[in-house]
Amino acid sequence: MSLTLGEHSARHLRFILRAYLGSWGMAELRDSAELALTELVANVVRHVPDRHCELLILRRPQGLRVEVKDRCPRLPMQGKGEELAESGRGLIIVAAVTDRSGFLAEPDGTGKTAWFECDAKSQ
Repeated sequence: MSLTLGEHSARHLRFILRAYLGSWGMAELRDSAELALTELVANVVRHVPDRHCELLILRRPQGLRVEVKDRCPRLPMQGKGEELAESGRGLIIVAAVTDRSGFLAEPDGTGKTAWFECDAKSQ
């Protein structure tokens, strides 16, 4: 999906993610995946001047992968987890609630992709 995000976009995107997870039989991933998606969307709203991004939700054999790509070349900075810090905790939260996460800079300097993966529980 190619999107321009606003202050309330995360709520709508969580609904879409929840629908995919339900249809894929991965409802147990809902809480962690929704929280991680909310953090990545919030980063776009706060730090990308045009608030434009591309969202990719992928079903994988072992679970879920979500990617949020934007056109801002500035890489995210992970905070130190200080309780009173006003920013920098989003990547810490994403790492804490997912199985894998990270970001990749575009080789030509035109943006980056933040991503996370959640593994489905074995049946």
